[in-house]
Amino acid sequence: MNSRERVLTALNHKEPDRVPFDMGGTVLTGINVKAYRALRDYLGLPRVEPTIVDVVQQLARVDEDVVDRLGVDVENVSPRSSASFQIEIKEMEGGKYTYFYDEYGIGWRMPKVGGLYYDMFDHPLSGDIDEWDVGRYVLPDPTNPARFAGVREAAKRVLEEEQRALIVGNISAGIFEMYLWTRGFQRGYSDLIGNPALSQKILRGFTDMQLAYWDKIFDSLDDMIDVVQLADDFAGQHDMLISPNSYRKYLKPLHKEIFDFIHSRSSAKIFLHSCGSIRKVIPDLIEIGLDIINPVQVSAAGMDSAELKREYGRDLTFWGGGVDTQRAFDENHTPEEVREDVKRRVADLMPGGGFVFATVHNILSNVPPENIMAMWETLQEYGVYTGYKF
Repeated sequence: MNSRERVLTALNHKEPDRVPFDMGGTVLTGINVKAYRALRDYLGLPRVEPTIVDVVQQLARVDEDVVDRLGVDVENVSPRSSASFQIEIKEMEGGKYTYFYDEYGIGWRMPKVGGLYYDMFDHPLSGDIDEWDVGRYVLPDPTNPARFAGVREAAKRVLEEEQRALIVGNISAGIFEMYLWTRGFQRGYSDLIGNPALSQKILRGFTDMQLAYWDKIFDSLDDMIDVVQLADDFAGQHDMLISPNSYRKYLKPLHKEIFDFIHSRSSAKIFLHSCGSIRKVIPDLIEIGLDIINPVQVSAAGMDSAELKREYGRDLTFWGGGVDTQRAFDENHTPEEVREDVKRRVADLMPGGGFVFATVHNILSNVPPENIMAMWETLQEYGVYTGYKF
């Protein structure tokens, strides 16, 4: 069974030969550049200058030698949002930060000393604005041909030569995330209730942009895509960041519109990344056509891996949840603690298929390579479907 067959079998809720493994297949299942350098050294691989695939999160591209060494089953060939826009990193006055503006006009900065990733500091639609101001805000062109140059050739290489599952990501973060990132969090949340016409106009713009992008992707790749990767964070550690009723009123119809369009144009499975305690709206997501949930934040309220599998495993594939990155993985935990957590998550999520192993969100800079390899080795031992070890 090759990698693509393995992933597709799992996505169809059947048991492949082993649990599929993802590291670096998305910008939500990746690895920080510092941790990646340490992992390459630990594996005895040649030192190379890592390619940064996500500037904000400082994620490294997982090179082919690591992909082969670890048996990664998926690959991402998504067009990059900066295909026709070049990020220019500058130094702030005073020299404490480097910063840049992305193609949406959002400002990002990172401390020069000790900085690990970029944080937002400027929102292009902040302050006292009206619908006319929103109308003047120009979004990037989602159909610019420069975004799609070489994508079909790369997809064919993944499917035909590497025989890995093909993931294609979105043009941007989710519509709710982009709404908050451009409007600002305080005004964005208050506008949902206090100025719904304004908030809906912004959300509508991002929805239309994403629909146009996916239309162009499907024109470019026909039905080659195995997994469409979306994201929209609307929950926190302890509960939703937007009430379930507000989700159903303001966001669910737009998510359904996007999901329906993707399913109408492709046989690809829809992967949605949403951190935190999202359990209250999982039935809503299933209702509107979601196939895959990520990152399966098992440390958040109501997100017990065994309970999720028991309640939703017939409808959803769990992509992630393989090791608790908050409570079992960083430098404060031993390889043995990592192994025990991986054994638990694999036992909970692998039966019957519907599970692709990945960490709960990206591997951060403070994860030692010994812990990464303890995770991987435990998956190799316990993630085999022929004769469960549990």
